[in-house]
Amino acid sequence: MKKRRHSVHPLQRLLDYGHQYRQQIWLATGCSILNKLFDLAPPALIGIAVDVVVKQQDSIIAQLGVKDVFGQFLILSVLTVIVWILESVFEYAYARLWRNLAQSVQHNLRLDAYKHLQELELAYFEERSTGGLMSILSDDINQLERFLDTGANDLIQVATTVVIIGGAFFVLAPSVAWMALLPMPFILWGSLAYQRLLAPRYADVREKVGFLNSRLANNISGITTIKSFTAETYEASRLEVESESYRRSNTKAIKLSAAFIPLIRMLILVGFTALLLYGGMAAVAGKMSVGTYSVLIFLIQRLLWPLTRLGDTFDQYQRAMASTNRVMNLLDTPIAIHPGRIALPIEKVRGEVKFKNVTFAYQDRFPVIENLSLDIPAGKTIAIVGSTGSGKSTLVKLLLRLYEIKTGMITVDGIEIQDLKLQDLRRCIGLVSQDVFLFHGTVAENIAYGSFDASEPEIMKAARVAEAHEFIMELPQSYETIVGERGQKLSGGQRQRIAIARAVLKNPPILILDEATSAVDNETEAAIQRSLERIIVDRTTIAIAHRLSTIRNADCIYVMEHGKLVESATHEQLLERDGIYANLWRVQSGLK
Repeated sequence: MKKRRHSVHPLQRLLDYGHQYRQQIWLATGCSILNKLFDLAPPALIGIAVDVVVKQQDSIIAQLGVKDVFGQFLILSVLTVIVWILESVFEYAYARLWRNLAQSVQHNLRLDAYKHLQELELAYFEERSTGGLMSILSDDINQLERFLDTGANDLIQVATTVVIIGGAFFVLAPSVAWMALLPMPFILWGSLAYQRLLAPRYADVREKVGFLNSRLANNISGITTIKSFTAETYEASRLEVESESYRRSNTKAIKLSAAFIPLIRMLILVGFTALLLYGGMAAVAGKMSVGTYSVLIFLIQRLLWPLTRLGDTFDQYQRAMASTNRVMNLLDTPIAIHPGRIALPIEKVRGEVKFKNVTFAYQDRFPVIENLSLDIPAGKTIAIVGSTGSGKSTLVKLLLRLYEIKTGMITVDGIEIQDLKLQDLRRCIGLVSQDVFLFHGTVAENIAYGSFDASEPEIMKAARVAEAHEFIMELPQSYETIVGERGQKLSGGQRQRIAIARAVLKNPPILILDEATSAVDNETEAAIQRSLERIIVDRTTIAIAHRLSTIRNADCIYVMEHGKLVESATHEQLLERDGIYANLWRVQSGLK
């Protein structure tokens, strides 16, 4: 189980995550440094050229044995060509390395975050909005990619510039070096102070954009409801509130970050003016050569002016760190459901299911299931009925280990489901729910979902068993028809039959029918019932239903109330007992 590390700096968390990219990071860093070294060489070459013009046969190059002025300039020209070529080569190299690194980190981080998200229990999703999670997986990771793309290189090159030029100043003109470097401590202190001030503002920005994305995702999903209730103006005003909140949060951050560069410029002015004045007087007095003075004037600009970009770089950095925290917090969320260790090959599953003294409560709520025991023999069909909220669907979620039970035991073929490999457990169970989810894709792809290697004849056979083949063939492109997001191009009954075909193709030893016919008309219900009667043969079936007519032939019917079993027997036996079930039957059949 991963430990939360909110106290660790986000940059350290990012470096810990990216340890597999260490070699690429060092290579990209090396290219950035070499590029900056060659980028800083031209001012030195200009100083040498001035020295040649002024001193000619007494210049620095002449002291190396080349007295001819043309020869000296020829050497300078060759050096210039080499320097410019190497600068260009390393610029290409660092740009390619950093950008590829950014793409790799973005790609792998998004995949890792999504895979981790899939492993979390349903309670995690119930406490968070889809839009907020989308914001982390998309916008936050993109923000990090933008920083790695350019910001990391900018920081490295600024640091390289400070070290190289600072050293050159002390070598060439130690008497005036302190003047050029005087603003540096204030610039660095100011940068760090701004970083601390900006951090909470950008954290707030990331939070606000999460709320905004949540509102957008929710409204797009509910567009039919919005239109049917003519709530367009109301929803637009609610979105305006979230967007305005995001804008104000950004405005606060911008107000602070925009002041950075003007303040840094004032500090730079001090160093540049001091060197211009005192360095010039030293050159006139003969205490410094004209070539050295020229080099220093060029170098101080190369030293100080890039520091103005620190504002944009730190702006990128703080946004990236705020995003890093959100992504890493997701990755550090502990997985409550462990994967299990005992294999259960699907061909060996008999399908015997037992609940023993099971108690379960959703977070911060009263128990939904309380001390419940239930035996489901292999190959039999049992039904569970009861009023809304009695805990019927919760049993399904517990059997699939979408939630972990608090106390008690659930077994499949005598093995506790917590000990079974999670993939094996879920592979042997087929679920047909009243809330059918179809993915944006073709009919065939949706039927084959979970049985991805299924052939076309197998898909069509499953559709025939589910009595879906006939209506599928009437669709514009039959099995290749796009169903739309969540299957919105199909009717409720059509979606239900595709879901049944999906379960047929999976061919699970244990089949769960959770209100599988609750949202369809009588004719469709009859068709679905015919298909269900065929597929429940020789497999353990758990049918949860409100319509008692659909489960009257079950081998045993369990009646639940307030999380407890209150009756259990066959349909005829329950009618004879004249209890809760008999009363429900009379209401639904019109006898009362």
